[in-house]
Amino acid sequence: MSEPEYCDLCDLPRSTCIHGNPPPPPPPAASRASTPRATPVTRRKVAPTSEPARAVPRKWTPPDAFRLVILEVLGEHGGSLDQDDLFEALETAMGERLTTADHDKTPEGELRWRYAARRARQALVSEGVMTKGQPGVWSLA
Repeated sequence: MSEPEYCDLCDLPRSTCIHGNPPPPPPPAASRASTPRATPVTRRKVAPTSEPARAVPRKWTPPDAFRLVILEVLGEHGGSLDQDDLFEALETAMGERLTTADHDKTPEGELRWRYAARRARQALVSEGVMTKGQPGVWSLA
């Protein structure tokens, strides 16, 4: 029996050494069997309905509903009012328009309708109808 030859680089038999063996040949490419393709989906056009979209009842009053009422309350009180006094007058003026969900609190702990009123004020300030003025005081421009 002849002694197996050993690699000079890794001291393994040449039959198991990566240095003495050429790389293995690449595997043969798998032939693709022709499979029937799915037929494309054709979508039907839906004719527009003549009925208007059904109005979804809101859980709470949107900020836009407060804008005119805020301006009316400020106008009745000389154009400027403390925030707490304004909220009391606003709650009275809005009356039945506030839903039960408006009296729930936001995750921050504020009443939802007060949050909506503050958002309405921000919109009025950005339009130039109201001024920022002093903290806690809402006033017309």
